[in-house]
Amino acid sequence: MLAVVERLHRARAEVAGLALEGLGVAELLGLLDDLERDRRCAPSAEHRILAELQSRVEPKALGAKNWAEVLRVRLRISAADAHRRCQDAAALGPRTAMTGEPLAPVMPHVAARQAVGQIGADHLRVITGFFTQLPAAVDYQTREGCERTLARAAAELDPGGLRAVANRLAGWVNPDGEFSDTDRARRRGLHLGPQGPDGLSDLRGRVDAELRAYLEAAHAKLAAPGMCNPDDQTPCVDADPTAEQSARDNRTPAQRHHDALKTLYRAMLCSGHLGRHKGLPVTVIVTTTLQELHSAAGPALTAGGSLLPMRDVIRLARHAHHYLAVFDKHTNQPLYLGRSKRLASPAQRLVLYARDRGCTRPGCTTPAYWCEVHHLTDWAAGGPTDITELTLACGPDNRLASNTDWTTRKTANGHTEWIPPPPLDTGQPRTNTYHHPQHYLHPDKDTRNDPDTQNDPDNQNDPDP
Repeated sequence: MLAVVERLHRARAEVAGLALEGLGVAELLGLLDDLERDRRCAPSAEHRILAELQSRVEPKALGAKNWAEVLRVRLRISAADAHRRCQDAAALGPRTAMTGEPLAPVMPHVAARQAVGQIGADHLRVITGFFTQLPAAVDYQTREGCERTLARAAAELDPGGLRAVANRLAGWVNPDGEFSDTDRARRRGLHLGPQGPDGLSDLRGRVDAELRAYLEAAHAKLAAPGMCNPDDQTPCVDADPTAEQSARDNRTPAQRHHDALKTLYRAMLCSGHLGRHKGLPVTVIVTTTLQELHSAAGPALTAGGSLLPMRDVIRLARHAHHYLAVFDKHTNQPLYLGRSKRLASPAQRLVLYARDRGCTRPGCTTPAYWCEVHHLTDWAAGGPTDITELTLACGPDNRLASNTDWTTRKTANGHTEWIPPPPLDTGQPRTNTYHHPQHYLHPDKDTRNDPDTQNDPDNQNDPDP
């Protein structure tokens, strides 16, 4: 196997170094066909390798939460790409029954055409999307026939043409458009996209009938002209708006619905009825510097990883129960508990939210809201619950560090270092910089005394700029 792969590397290197000047147009186009077929065939071998690995070892034995994590770290690919590869391997790779006999792939016709280079990644996305939208009541024989039809069409059409075929096929399979409660529940969901440079984020998804009914009832009042208008000195949120308030409301209907939803969430957070989350009241947690607060300029950072303009921070603070986390000369809040308690105090959590901002394991993007407090030395092994011995880790990473051969420790400059077990050690970074991107904006500047970064651990006692 290793010799074959080595010959494959050499062959590809030879192809990359070939002179193309002597080839005609038809030959160049044919070369593109051959290389595309080679590219499409490659995943078939990956599916077999992943299936063999899964039959021999568990991800935790390699120091990972799941197989997607193994691929992400070992191959240095994105989490989304790793998840897609695992899903593709589950659908197109070989399987084994509980009694040991080999089974065909879940989509055998698609797998066979991929193995000979007839189906590409975009074709596969169309086919998997078709089955995602298919009603659960469709029987196995119909599904198998749809898979065969789509695999044959994918070998002849581009992804756009295949999508048209898939849409028509969906209409034939479910001509009346009937979906069960299970189908609708499976398709519901809301997705909050990443924050753009202007601070805005895309919100998309599908809501079920019950949530739609709630939104209709609430927005009938709160999204009416003159209601919840941020341009008013005192926005109307309880009584009916006056004729003057309605007349000067220049917002679009979409903008009024946006402001109504914001009012609903703000009222719920201020009500105190949501209880506590990881030891703290359910509220918006914001960290900033004294310099930014005094100048009323620059963005603050929420514990969810979002940037919030300082003018909004000041407006929110009028209704807030706020703490002031001072990293030196702290007095009233207990940050050093020793062995007296295992769970971190609310004050310790606030400091960790401001210092770490999210999970500290390299490559993890989980923001602080969703993280747990991790003992660098496990509490059961004698580790103290002191702020200098604590860090943030998401739930899966926290359990991973406690139950596998991962080790965590503090470096001299205050970073949390995660040292992987040998199977996962590819020389990858030991610390997570995802939650501290501001350092990449000052590559030639020492930011240790910069107001924008003075409360960041990456700048404390750091010998490098």
